Amino acid sequence: MTTLRIVGVAVACVLVAGCGKKAEHPEPIRPVLSTVVAPLEATSLAVVGTVEPQFRTDYGFRMLGRLIARPVNIGDTVEKGQLLAAVDPFAAELSVRSALADLSTAQGQFANASATADRQRTLIESGATTKATLDSAEQSSAAAQAAVTRAQSNLTKAREQLSYTKLEAEYAGVVTAVSVQVGQIVNPGQTVVTVARPDIREAVIDVADELAGMLKIGTPLTVKLQLDQQIQTGGKVREVAPQADPVTRTRRVRITLISPPDTFRLGSTITTLIPGKPRRGYLLPATAILTENGQSSVWVIDPATKSVHKRKVQVAQSDDGSVEVTEGINAGERVARAGVHQLKEGQRVRLEGEPQA
Repeated sequence: MTTLRIVGVAVACVLVAGCGKKAEHPEPIRPVLSTVVAPLEATSLAVVGTVEPQFRTDYGFRMLGRLIARPVNIGDTVEKGQLLAAVDPFAAELSVRSALADLSTAQGQFANASATADRQRTLIESGATTKATLDSAEQSSAAAQAAVTRAQSNLTKAREQLSYTKLEAEYAGVVTAVSVQVGQIVNPGQTVVTVARPDIREAVIDVADELAGMLKIGTPLTVKLQLDQQIQTGGKVREVAPQADPVTRTRRVRITLISPPDTFRLGSTITTLIPGKPRRGYLLPATAILTENGQSSVWVIDPATKSVHKRKVQVAQSDDGSVEVTEGINAGERVARAGVHQLKEGQRVRLEGEPQA
C-alpha cells in the first residue's frame, strides 16, 4: 500500500510538472502594407495662356480712300503677293495719266530745245549767229532736260501712289483679324487686315509680378495643350514684360515653342508649368504616422530581417491628408503605411506581394 502511494505521488508530480511547461510558439509574421520613402518633388505652378504667332503684320493703306475690295476673311490662308484689300484707285489713276501727259510734253520741249541748240552750234561755226544766241539755246535745252527728269519723277511717284491702293501679303500666312468692311472710308495707317505666320508659334501667359521676376530669358518650361494634357512640348522664355499691367498687376511672358505639334493651333488654350522652389522632406500617408503622447513615429522595416523598428520623426500636416516628414527618415527606406497601432518593436512582417511562409 505504501509503495502504491509513493508511485501515485510520483506520477502526480510528473503530471504537474508537465502542465506547468506550456509550448512556446513563435510570434506569427504579420502582413503589412508599406511604402518606400521618396523625397518631395518641387511643386509646379500651372498658368493658363494661349498660342499666338510670334510674327504678325497689321496691314493698312498709306492713303485715304474708300474700300472697294477685301477678298479675305478671318482664318483664310494667303500666299505671298496675294491681294488682301483695295481702295478706289480712280484718283490715283488720274494722277498717273496726268504725269504721263506732263512727261510727254516735257520730252517734246526737250527735243525742240535740243534741236535748236544743235542748229545754233552749226551757225556759230559759219559766223551766222552770235555767241549769246548759242548760249541761250543751250540754256533752254538744259532747262527742257531738267523738266523731263522732273516729269519722270512725278510719273514714278504717281505710279507708286497707285500701288498704295492695293494691299498684298508680304509672306504666306493666316488672316487673324479684319477691321474694315467694304464701303468704309479708311484713313492712312488704319489697320485693315492682320496676317500671322503660323509656322513660328509661341505661348503667351500673364503671371503675377512676383513670379515674373523669377523667370529669366531662356528659362526652359513645359507647355501642355489644355484639351489634352498628354500633348505637350517644350519652350523657352523669349520675352518678359518689363512692367506690370496697371489694372491686372500681371506681366506678359512670351514663350517660344520648340517643335510644337500641329494640334498647337493659333488661339488654342494651353497650360504652362512653371517649376517652383525645391522642397525639403518626404511625403507619407497619414496612416503611416503613429502618434503617442504628442510624439510622432513611424515603423521602419529592416530589409535584412524583415522586422519593424519604431523611429521618431518630425512632421508637418498637409492639406490633402498626407503628412510631410521633415526629419527622422531617409530616402529609400521602407515604412509601414497601415496598421501601425498593431505592430510591436522587432516584430517580423511580410510585405505585400511576398509569398506566405
